[in-house]
Amino acid sequence: MSSAAERAAQLDLVARLKSGYPELPDAPTPDLLDHDRFVAYMKPVHDVGGEPDAPMKYENKDYEYWEHMTYVICEVLAWRGIWLSEERRRIGNVDVGRAVYLGFPYYGRWLLSVARVLIEKHHIGLTELSERMAEVKDRYAGGLDGKILEARPKCEGDGAAVRRNSHIVHAVGKGDPQVYAGKAGEPRFKVGDPVVVRELPVLFYTRTPEYVRGAKGVIDAVAYESPAAEDETWDIPDATPEWFYVVRFRMSELWNDFNGPDSDSLRTEIPERWLQAG
Repeated sequence: MSSAAERAAQLDLVARLKSGYPELPDAPTPDLLDHDRFVAYMKPVHDVGGEPDAPMKYENKDYEYWEHMTYVICEVLAWRGIWLSEERRRIGNVDVGRAVYLGFPYYGRWLLSVARVLIEKHHIGLTELSERMAEVKDRYAGGLDGKILEARPKCEGDGAAVRRNSHIVHAVGKGDPQVYAGKAGEPRFKVGDPVVVRELPVLFYTRTPEYVRGAKGVIDAVAYESPAAEDETWDIPDATPEWFYVVRFRMSELWNDFNGPDSDSLRTEIPERWLQAG
C-alpha cells in the first residue's frame, strides 16, 4: 500500500522524465503551430541521427541474462510468424514516445514491444499479463537470492490455430529478403548513378534518416529486394517489393559544419521510393 506522499513523488518523477517543448504551451492554438514545428512533432523518435547531443562514453558491457532471453523471445516470435522484425522495431522503437525511447535500456524496449504485440494481437490479455507479473514478483520477492529463474507455464496449448502472418509461410526455407528475389523488376538505378533523396512526408515510421533527406549522393551498391520499411512494419500482405540501395554521401554534403577531408563519406541503405535521379 502506498502513501499519498509516495504517490506524489512518483507523479513528480513522471513529470521530470517526460520530455516537453518549452517553446509552446500544452495543446497550442493552431496559429502557434507552423509547418516546421509540425514536422518536428511528427518525427519518429528513433530517427535521432544528426540531432545535437552531449558526448557519451562507450562501454563494452556484457549482456545480462534477461537481455539474451529477450532477444531469443523476439527471434522466436518472428520465426513463428507472430510479427515481422520491422513490426518489432516500430513497436519497440517508435510507438513508445521519446522519453521511453531515450530512457529505457535497449532490450527493455524490445521486451516492452513483446508485451504490446502479444496483447494487441490477442495472444494474451492485459489482465492476464498483469496478474502473471504480480505472481512472478511475489515468487522472487527480495531478489533471486540463489533461486533459479523458472517460467512455470500454467498450461501447454495447441498452436495449430494461432494466427500467423503470411510472410512466415512464404519465407520458410528461403529466408528474408531472399523470399522477395526477382519480384521488384529491374532496378531503376545502377552503381555510380547520382541520386537525390526525396523529402517525402514522414508519418509514424521510416528507416530513411532525416539527415540525408534532400541530400545528393551516389549509388554505391544495388543491395536487395524487399518491401519498404513503411509498408513492412504494418504487415501488409501484398506490399510491393522494391530495390534497396547503398547510397554514398560526402560528409560535407550532409553536415553544415563539417571541416574534415573532402574524401570523407557516409553510406546508408535507402529504398528506391526515396530516391530520384540526381
